[in-house]
Amino acid sequence: MRLRPVRPAGWWWDGLLLAALVALTVALASGHLFGLDRAVADWSAAHRPTAVRWIAMALNLLGQGTPLTLLAAGLGVLLALRVRSVRAVLPPVTAFVLTFFTIGPLKVWTARPAPSASVKEPFLPPEQTLPLFQHDLPVRFAQSYPSGHVANAIVWYGVLALLLAPLLRTVGRAVPARLITVVRVAPPAIVFCTTVYLGWHWITDSVAGLLLGLLLDRLLRRVPWNALPLPARLGAWGRPADGLD
Repeated sequence: MRLRPVRPAGWWWDGLLLAALVALTVALASGHLFGLDRAVADWSAAHRPTAVRWIAMALNLLGQGTPLTLLAAGLGVLLALRVRSVRAVLPPVTAFVLTFFTIGPLKVWTARPAPSASVKEPFLPPEQTLPLFQHDLPVRFAQSYPSGHVANAIVWYGVLALLLAPLLRTVGRAVPARLITVVRVAPPAIVFCTTVYLGWHWITDSVAGLLLGLLLDRLLRRVPWNALPLPARLGAWGRPADGLD
């Protein structure tokens, strides 16, 4: 069983992403970059007319983890039925496991409030909304780092792009490579910008979500879905799924 190639090739890029995430976390834990976070948050708050705010809120829905999970699972099941192979559901299941055991635990461990925590519950002083590891706060008020919207968008749109081409192929339609790129890139970019603009995350939260999401996406793209060993009792349903190579 050989891993699938990714670009840039090699594990050095994965190591770089992980090192950058660790370095960013250490910097924030040491009290650095707070000035950048505050400056971006203050600029966004001063340039947020009502109409633009509503547009940004609508666009930010592109990063909602639960709907993306259900959509990817639905596409996986539909593809599995059309190609008669359970392998089509492996990408969304694996993505769910990866995101569940990384994004959530990191949020709880780092315990950072969002910028909006100073203007709504728990109404913290502005300077107290910046530090990490505020475990004295209720969990629901300290889950800003890393941005789950950004990380989820990268992972789940990558899974959707993986499933979209073989699914449309079953009805005789081809998906241009450029469209696949747009699916993978545009929604995460929109979610990154709107999340910061709306003051729902510090910019360093979104950068951390970007780093984590790219790392998880590269891990998922390496998986040889059609070569994974499956139980023999699945019979013909364990056959390779065309397009997942």
